[in-house]
Amino acid sequence: MYLNCRVRVPEAHGKLTTKRIKNTPYIYFEYAREYDRKKKYNSAKRVCIGKACEDQTGMMIPNTNFLRYFPEAGLPEEAGESERSSCLRVGAYFVIRKVMDGYFLDRTIAKIIGKDAGLFLDLAVYSILTEGNAAQYYPDYAYNHPLLTENMKIYSDSKISDFLNQDMTDKRIGFLNEWNRKRDHREKIYISYDSTNKNCQAGDVELAEMGHAKDDESKPVINYSIAYDRNNEEPLFYEAYPGSVVDISQLQFMLDKAKAYGYQHVGFILDRGYFGKGNIHFMDRNGYDFVIMVKGMKRLVREVILSVIGTFEQGRENSIRSFKVNGITVPHQLYPSDEKQRYFHIFYSDRKHTLEREKFEEKIDRMARQLKAWRGEQVRPAGEYKKYFDLIYYHEGKDDESFMGARELTDVINQEIRLCGYFAIITSEKMTAEEALTLYKSRDGSEKLFRGDKSFLGDRAERVYGNESVDTKIFIEFVALILRNRIYTCLKKEMQKKDQKQNFMTVPAALRELEKIEMIRNADNEYHLDHAVTATQKAILAAFDMTAQDIKRMSRDLGVELARIEQEQAEKKAAQASQISE
Repeated sequence: MYLNCRVRVPEAHGKLTTKRIKNTPYIYFEYAREYDRKKKYNSAKRVCIGKACEDQTGMMIPNTNFLRYFPEAGLPEEAGESERSSCLRVGAYFVIRKVMDGYFLDRTIAKIIGKDAGLFLDLAVYSILTEGNAAQYYPDYAYNHPLLTENMKIYSDSKISDFLNQDMTDKRIGFLNEWNRKRDHREKIYISYDSTNKNCQAGDVELAEMGHAKDDESKPVINYSIAYDRNNEEPLFYEAYPGSVVDISQLQFMLDKAKAYGYQHVGFILDRGYFGKGNIHFMDRNGYDFVIMVKGMKRLVREVILSVIGTFEQGRENSIRSFKVNGITVPHQLYPSDEKQRYFHIFYSDRKHTLEREKFEEKIDRMARQLKAWRGEQVRPAGEYKKYFDLIYYHEGKDDESFMGARELTDVINQEIRLCGYFAIITSEKMTAEEALTLYKSRDGSEKLFRGDKSFLGDRAERVYGNESVDTKIFIEFVALILRNRIYTCLKKEMQKKDQKQNFMTVPAALRELEKIEMIRNADNEYHLDHAVTATQKAILAAFDMTAQDIKRMSRDLGVELARIEQEQAEKKAAQASQISE
């Protein structure tokens, strides 16, 4: 990545060379020489550190390698002569500022981060509005948006690079402690917990290891998990851990972390990936309740489902109308070694039954066609088909002759069809089927918000190569997730209040619509609101208890602030010019 600034070519006599590639002069630095025993001579190890400026002798445009090999070189912190755009997009900025004020987030970050708190929050807002985290595009964003830095200073790539390379471990811990200290620890809460991983190609990042990647298994990954509150309105804390560590093992460390943050009366809403005897016993020992979704194909769950089939599917007393399913609760032990009674909540959905049956029968038809082809080719099944073939086809032994004479197991197929439409939730605490489903369905919100971190904050990849940079960017995206989740929650509640679905009330659509609220620099050289707030924008603003009058007031205040900043900058430049002339 090339930095948006110019520096003097460093003094490294005999170690700098210039090479033209497609008529562009690149500067290479010789950082080592290596002796080749076979060829019996030394070969130079070189790396490109930037591009030479042909219009300015002795100057160059550095890249990130320049910072690595010449860390003592001075880089400009501001973006030179760049001017602010005459058209500023302010609508989404005003809404995000309102969300920040509600959480006192700007004050908290200022206390913990210090003088660069504005840049930290600007990078968080940048990732929300642009749905990306590539730092080299931040100056373009800053050109036409209000900023949270002091005097709305537009920083260059080099300043951002230095900022991301800071060790923020203590500040990150301090923020998470402060953020969780404000939560109410007296009431029992259920925490939704989910994890994912980020593909990584950077060999220098200690957390990046080969593990169980969800996308590309050929690359190392960083595991990343977030704990949400019961209502899925706020992320509580997060952790990044090595890619080789499996989620089910890391859960126990996360439980200890929850206790350290002061959450004593806690229950966890977990995905099926955390289902394991070790985790269940660990939660029991620490007094944590749990709500876990399990697959209906698990042997124990299948037995419980088969024991109640036909007893609750049509009963009015078992109807859960809000979710259009029927449910029943069955006390049962989870493991033979269990000392406590668990509660299996079995649910049935006609719609789910139809969809699952169609998929299952399509799978059987596909395997029947495949078997016919295999018989013609005399080739045994492999890969994904083998797993399903052994389930619904019978053949003796493992020889080809037995396989070619395989026949369908009608009883097994009918059994699988009977289980279509059923699913189960297991809880450690006694509750009704409706209460269990309501708790787990709240997890849908956290999953949507969690996906937002990767899909709508651009964080599928961190795009940095150092441990400190990865740590800092994950810290920034967590704060961005707090803000975005609040926006999501406000929009969702507004739609529920109006009892109608509106396409512009999703987070991306709402932010794009708010970005159309602009301030224009007029002939008086001051910024003014360009046009009145539209009906769609008013509907979005209502979700945040804001009106068109609030936008007018905030625009006036921002216009005054921008006028003050530009006046101070003009006076500063005039004073510098006067000193030079003297």
